[in-house]
Amino acid sequence: MSVTVDYVKRAFKYRFYPTDAQAAELSRTFGCVRKVYNLALAARTEAWARQERVNYNATSAMLTAWKKSEELAFLNDVSSVPLQQTLRHLQSAFTHFFAKRAKYPRFKSRKKSRKSAEYTTSGFRFRDGRLTLAKMADPLDIVWSRPLPKGAKPSTVTVSQDAAGRWFVSLLCDDPSVQPHPATGSAVGIDVGLDHLLTLSTGEKVTNPRHERRDRTRLARAQRELSRKAKGDGTNRGKARRKVAKIHARIADRRRDMLHKLTTRLVRENQTLVIEDLTVRNMVKNRTLARAISDASWSEFRSLLEYKAAWYGREVIAVDRFFPSSRLCSACGTLRAKMPLGVRTWMCVSCGTAHDRDVNAAKNLLAAGLAASVCGAGVRPQRSSPGGQSAVKQKTPRREP
Repeated sequence: MSVTVDYVKRAFKYRFYPTDAQAAELSRTFGCVRKVYNLALAARTEAWARQERVNYNATSAMLTAWKKSEELAFLNDVSSVPLQQTLRHLQSAFTHFFAKRAKYPRFKSRKKSRKSAEYTTSGFRFRDGRLTLAKMADPLDIVWSRPLPKGAKPSTVTVSQDAAGRWFVSLLCDDPSVQPHPATGSAVGIDVGLDHLLTLSTGEKVTNPRHERRDRTRLARAQRELSRKAKGDGTNRGKARRKVAKIHARIADRRRDMLHKLTTRLVRENQTLVIEDLTVRNMVKNRTLARAISDASWSEFRSLLEYKAAWYGREVIAVDRFFPSSRLCSACGTLRAKMPLGVRTWMCVSCGTAHDRDVNAAKNLLAAGLAASVCGAGVRPQRSSPGGQSAVKQKTPRREP
């Protein structure tokens, strides 16, 4: 009896340099993918107004009819695989919408939307480390910056071009090397911030590199040059726009590289990782701190931490955002009424313990996360907790008259 082993699906992204013919073919494909998506979305929106349901099979039949029309005959010039895939993506978008996990799908823009096309196994050939896409005679010139897993057979290939004009190919493969790490008893609380990107319950502080601030002068100069160009699709404006995009790409690449290294180390060293459940989309509404919060990229940090923990058999616990981790004494449990952001160190009036604000918050997060994990404490707090504070959320107690 054979046993089927399910490996983790992992995407390996590489940069490649297409020939002029390949670049033209891919650009046409991007345009056709966007056109088909918008046509299908328009058809489904009209059906929605008539209180009718249109599924993937119906839009696939529409695609066949569109190809036969004189106006949309150019859709036959590109591979049909990416066109079918974009219809599947639209179906997924509607599925999430009906499940109330996402907003209503939006139309793709020629200038703002991501340029990408997805190929399944019938739309490409991968042999001896050479990838050839449908409608192309020559393989792509890929820079293999890291090897694929031994014997890997890509199930999906996604080709994309970013705003800076760089071309990327992503290969989705089974990765047998992703296995749970040996169990360890260590646990760590993680408090995110701006002065220090991370503060751990062990007392370690990770410096905030502030990648955007380092390139802010170059970015501002490039943006001023772009603003002086006449609006439209002119060559000079395109060059200025790509210059701005390259600076943004440089910032994003450095930030992502640092976060990958940091999250990999945390997951490797700790069995349990406790973080705070922050609503970053609301926090960036603060005009004073929005730029710094966006540069810190707390949401991306959490996303990387969670999927790596799932890969390697670790546990991530998110403590409720209203838990007063900074105002709670980690030594005796006394809760201060107020603590402005400018207060970085403070002393507990009950036990006299001197606290670093961030280290104390990380320790409290760790304690609350472990309590929630062991005793199953819910998100809602107990109004009165004998012998200590609630595991997840606590309000300032009223003083008796």
